[in-house]
Formats: sequence, C-alpha cells, structure tokens
Amino acid sequence: MTEKTARIGVDIGGTFTDFVFHDEARGITRTGKRLTTPDDPGRAIVEGVKRLLEETNSQAAQIHSIVHGTTLITNTVLERTGARVGLIATKGFADTLEMGHETRYDVDDLFQPAVPVIVPRNLRRGVAGRLYADGREREPLDVSGLEREVRSLVEDEKIEALAIAFMNSYRNPMHELQAREVVKDLYPDLHLTLSSAVAPEIREYERTNTACVNAYVQPRVHGYLDKLVDELADLGFDGDLSIMLSSGGLTTIEDAKAFPVRLIESGPAAGAMAAAYIARQIGEDHLISFDMGGTTAKMCLIEEGEPHVKHDFEAGRLERFKKGSGLPLKVTVVDMIEISGGGGSIASIDRLGLMKVGPRSASSVPGPVAYGRGGTEPTVTDADLMLGYLNPQFFLGGEMELALGAVQEAITTKLSTPLKIDDEASARGIQEIVNESMAAATRMHMAEKGKDPRRYSMLAFGGAGPVHAYGLAKLLKVEKLIVPMGAGVISAFGFLVAAPAVDDARGYLARIDRIDWQQVNDLFADMEKQARAQLAGVGAGTGEVTFGWQADMRYFGQGFEVTVPLPTGPLGPEHVGQVRDAFEATYREMFDRVVKNHPIEAVNWRLTASLPAQSISLAHVPIDAPAERPSRDVSFPGFGRVTTRVFDRYALKSGDEIPGPAVFEERETSFAVGPDATVHVDEHANLIVAIKYAS
Repeated sequence: MTEKTARIGVDIGGTFTDFVFHDEARGITRTGKRLTTPDDPGRAIVEGVKRLLEETNSQAAQIHSIVHGTTLITNTVLERTGARVGLIATKGFADTLEMGHETRYDVDDLFQPAVPVIVPRNLRRGVAGRLYADGREREPLDVSGLEREVRSLVEDEKIEALAIAFMNSYRNPMHELQAREVVKDLYPDLHLTLSSAVAPEIREYERTNTACVNAYVQPRVHGYLDKLVDELADLGFDGDLSIMLSSGGLTTIEDAKAFPVRLIESGPAAGAMAAAYIARQIGEDHLISFDMGGTTAKMCLIEEGEPHVKHDFEAGRLERFKKGSGLPLKVTVVDMIEISGGGGSIASIDRLGLMKVGPRSASSVPGPVAYGRGGTEPTVTDADLMLGYLNPQFFLGGEMELALGAVQEAITTKLSTPLKIDDEASARGIQEIVNESMAAATRMHMAEKGKDPRRYSMLAFGGAGPVHAYGLAKLLKVEKLIVPMGAGVISAFGFLVAAPAVDDARGYLARIDRIDWQQVNDLFADMEKQARAQLAGVGAGTGEVTFGWQADMRYFGQGFEVTVPLPTGPLGPEHVGQVRDAFEATYREMFDRVVKNHPIEAVNWRLTASLPAQSISLAHVPIDAPAERPSRDVSFPGFGRVTTRVFDRYALKSGDEIPGPAVFEERETSFAVGPDATVHVDEHANLIVAIKYAS
C-alpha cells in the first residue's frame, strides 16, 4: 500500500491559481502557479496538481490531503448567479429582508439604488407559529399552512432551495426543526437551510439574510465540489479534501456543502493564516499582512501571532466601500480590508481628464497587455514592467515572456498621448496611484482600531505584493519589511499551515449579574460536542482539541457589542467579577474608557475549537549558481531611475546582507528595494528589510 505523505495547498485567485506541494517524508517542497480558469475553477486545480505530481515524481495515491479555498461563493453573490430561493418566515415577518435596517447607506445620494434582496417578494411566505423571546412556545407551528406554502413554492414557483427563518429560533429551534421534517418528507432532495443551524444568533435581519444566502449558493457549491471530487478521483487521489473557512480554520467537504456561506471569504483568509504562522516563526508580535494579487489587495493586522477576526460580514455590496450597501451576514471572518488594487487593475482616464486605477480588472482573461493574451488596456502589472520591477524573460520562472513593446504602445496610446506626458510618467503615475490607495486604506483601517502603522512591521506576499511592498512601506513609514520565500504563492502555503479549526455561536441575551450560568455551560457543552465531531472529519490534523470561550458583550442599553475572551468553564456566579474585568479591559482597549457602575449584558456566546497546526518551512538549500544576475535600471519613488543589482533569490544564503538598490527574482514574483534600504537573509530564507528614514 502506498504511503500517503504529501499535502497540497491550492489558492484560487481572480487571476492566478497558486499551489504548494509539501512532502515532509521525502523532504520535498514545490510551488506552482497557473492562470485561473473562471469558467471552470476546478480545471486549473486538476491541471496544477497533475503538473506538481510530474515535477516531484509523485503519484496521486501518495497525496494525504488537499486543502483549498474558493471565491465561488463571493462571486456567486456579487454576480447574482445563485439558485432560485424561497423563504419561509414567521407570519407577518416575511418582509424582514425588504425592510432591512431602514437606513440609507449614502445619505448624500438622493437617488441611491436599494440593496437587492436575495429572495424576491413572491418567493417569501409567512407561516403561523410563534415563540416568546426566551424560547417558550406561544403559538404552535401551523403544519398544514407550512405544507401548503412549501408545495406552492416548489411546484408553482420552481424554487431550487429553501431557507427557513422563524422569530426567536436562535433561542429555541423547535419550530424550525419541526418544519425541516415536514419539508424533507415532502421533498427529500430539496436544498434546505435553517437559520438556527447556520447562524443561531440574535438579530432577525442578519440571521434571515445569512440563511437565504446560504440557500442561494448551496446548489452551485454542491455541483462544484462534487465535480472537483470526481475529477481528483480520476487522477487517482483518494485522500482527504478540506476547505478553508472564512475564519481561517479548515472544514470537511460535507460541512462546506451544508454551510457554504461560511466559505464566503475562504480564499483571502489563507494569506492571513500564512502571515500569522510566519509572524510566530520569526517572533513578530505586531505585523501588517499585505497580500496583493492580480485582482485585489488585502491588508490584515496580526497581533501576538493571530489575525484579527470579526463575527459579521457584508457581502455583495453595491458600493464596495460603503457600509450598508450589501447583504449583512452573521459569519466569522478574518478582519481585513480589501481594495480593488491588483496587478490586473486597469488604468484609464476619467471624465475629468484624470488618471485612475481600478476598479475594473483585466483578470486572467484577457489579462494585462504584457501577457500577450488579447489585453489592450494598460494595467498595474504593465506599469511595473515598464518601471523595471519585472524581468520580461523571467516571469513565472521564464514560462511566460512578457511583451514589453506591446505595453509601451498601450501606455502611449491610452494614457501618455491624451495626458500629454511621457511613458515613464504614466507608468510612475499608475504605480503611485495604486500605492497611495493602499496606504490610505491601511491607515484608515488601523486608525479605526487605534493603531499606528509606524509601530508595525510589514509582511508582503502575493504575486504583486513584493513588487509594491517597498513603495507602500515608505508611505506608511514602516521601518521593517519582510518578504518570505515563495511569497508569490504564500496564500497556498497558508492552507497547509492553518490549524484545522471551527467556530460556533449561540444567542442568549442576559445581564451578567442575572445569568443562568448552567444554561451558559450547557450551550458551550453542546458547541464543544459538535466541534469535536466536525474536527474528527478533517484529515489535515491530529492531536488534542483546544477550546476557547468568548462572549459578545455590551453595556446595558447599547446597540453594539465587543467580543470578550472568557475563562474556559464551567462558569458560575463566582466568575462574574472576572467576566466584568475582561469586558472592561477589552472595552478600554477599543475606546480608551469604561463606564463604571453600569450594568453589563452578554448577547452571544462563542466557541473556537482547533487542532494543532503543522509546521512547514519554505527554507531551501541554496542552488549552486551565481547569486547575481545582470543589472538593470529600476525607477524607485523619490530616486528615479537607478542602475540596480539583480539577484537570483534561490542562490542566496542565510546571513547574506545586500544594500539597496536591489531586485530579488523568484519564479512567482519579484521584489525590489531602493538605495535607502538594506536586505538581510534570515535562517528561514525570509528577506528582512530595514528602511532608513530621514530624521
């Protein structure tokens, strides 16, 4: 029997699909990158896995597990290409989705479009039956009315999936469970989502929306995952296939198919998990994770070796940067900001005659002009090539030669001639605009959390991240910059080093001086039982399960909460003082004040459960070849064109120290620093950059 020792991480991005192959037993680590196939994302995965097997002289039967993330859910919501969904709600509350928060997301726009709902009015039905706020039954569920409405939705309206969201079901799911049995008896193959299963938390609008979005994407996710499983099986793969959650944990195919809404930020989370792993490895307690790919750039804060997380998310915004213009969901996600600044972001001239970059992207099809695949509009990657950051003969390790002549022609025609500037200024303008946009977004994100970027180091990765890292770091006044080995595919690496983990929550609103602590302990016991069962099916990890208890808390009368760490129970009245102190410490850190002698209440109770993460290093044995390549001119902000030494990163050794200006080339990305920086290679093959600023 073939021993299964290899693991593969796969990150499907908007432009490229990245791979990391790791076989600890044979001492093999291999990276790869292929253009994403948006019409069939699984095709790029299968093609990439085939190539990795060939390059490492491996068989599919040797693969222990494959872990991947997907943007399928996000894209389905953005493009509104999901299933035809029906909603069964409590009678009188079928219009919760339409009413929303009854607020405007842009008070200055008198003609703002309404946020489109996932389930239109004709597919929303109310059924009699009611629970009190504490979960006691007030009125029995009208089973005959439920059967009538479900038959109408399925047979007359031809729905493909159904969501059920009853009032106060987060406290007691009895009516939703009863409804599930009725629906399954009538239509056993209908995709069904219960709000009490996918988001058992207070707040009716968010819980209903989460259930509806889950039902909306479920049929498409089922089809995608079933097809992927079959195609990998055809290769001979019979190991475990896991999916990354939006929170950065891993889950099984079965759970992913049941709750696909929890994968909505699956892809971006992997980069943050990789950054957190590297931060722990090198002892960086305060880090800015900067991930720039072909379509977007993402920034996340890593504190004490862990990424910030939040427990709500807004999907499918009409206006990407306007809160309230999308669908609010109750899901746990890594807390990051995302801007439309990637290598494929298109530069153009707006109605005022000014250059702008994004939000349109060339994506993988047709891609930037430099790819020679039919792109005609200049992009960020094209500007990087013009400015000397990329080697046209060594892109993707030489597999794709970049068309510098076509780039110069596109920039001249589309930008330089209309703006009456030279091509160098146009390219410099593209890079400065995207760098300034990323810097402004990062400053705002950190200011909202009371953080100063000058007190942080930065870790840069993604295909375009290292290319722009030096310019962005200087704008933020960051003194220490880190670029890991394999930076261009580090998100795929994140899938392999992320701990198998799940999170859960239960709603129970009560003042902490009046809480029924036995009920709290029972809620956590139930969540722990479910978490152990989920983790048992994840083939990527073994060992003892570690639990963390938290609560969403607030001062009595407030309308928002902060998430507070709790002692791992059981809890009782003797812990009230400890819980109060934990809340005040968290509140003070966020708002720099506390309110004394005011009642405190808990809203939701949260559990995190994880298995130990696996330790992997991307450090390599340096190749036996000259480290230095022919020099070239590179344009650096504040210095202009400078003759710059170029290095083969795979030939650098631990302890090497190189003064700037310098360019470091590897298969999947390129990294450059100006004359005011010094680069040191550490024992993990990371490039550690010290930037000097004028005092």
